[in-house]
Amino acid sequence: MKLFAISDLHLDHRINNDALRAIPDHSDDWLVIGGDVCSGYEDFRYALAVLSARFSRLIWVPGNHELWSRIGNITERGEEKYQKLIGICREFGVLTPEDPYPLWEGEGGTHYLVPLFLLYDYSFRPDHVSRDQAVAWANEAGIMCTDEYLLDPWPHASRIAWCHERCARAEEWIGQLPERIPKVLINHFPLRRDLARLWRIPRFSIWCGTRITESWHLRYNASVVISGHLHIRGTKYRDGIRFEEVSLGYPRDWNQRYGVEHYLRRVFP
Repeated sequence: MKLFAISDLHLDHRINNDALRAIPDHSDDWLVIGGDVCSGYEDFRYALAVLSARFSRLIWVPGNHELWSRIGNITERGEEKYQKLIGICREFGVLTPEDPYPLWEGEGGTHYLVPLFLLYDYSFRPDHVSRDQAVAWANEAGIMCTDEYLLDPWPHASRIAWCHERCARAEEWIGQLPERIPKVLINHFPLRRDLARLWRIPRFSIWCGTRITESWHLRYNASVVISGHLHIRGTKYRDGIRFEEVSLGYPRDWNQRYGVEHYLRRVFP
């Protein structure tokens, strides 16, 4: 039994949508889906239907694209849309950040798998830029995230408030797990600022996470940290702990000749 991970399937793009069907059977294995599957409900159901037929267990965390509202015929926003996505996951038996953390006992040894939904708070910025000026600072370089228009934090006062509430909840829940058992932390956004390096659009970093989580890999005895969002696949190490960026990305970010299967990142073994 193996554990794989992939994020940023972006099924709103027809090439990605069509390619998903070609993933072969992994009926003995688990798959982490690290967010940004799509922005609409129909494609989300399609993805879970395909992948739940291929894998023994699915674990999903939301990205920013799943939370977009005011697109198509979607009327739900903020927490309301998130909860509707949770409901769809439960139709397919998919584990989410709202479920008890599963215990992995396959190859790689016993671990708690910890799906997270943490968002961002604009703190991935230089120290000389204030939080209130962060978006304007990014815009000076012609950078603006679509989230500013489509990611509604309702009923929270702001995306920052929503992020901080989610972080506090996660700290409470993870703190109840046995410390001695190692964890696999799973979040759409990277947990460390030094991993949110986007060389072409560096100021986009403010939409990439929160400094609250900088030391969670040490604090919670993580052996692996999984994230996506950046569309920069790779493995890095911090403090001897493995960080996996597992994005597929937009059609320009991957080679269609290899198929989606090629981009499944093996977490264990």
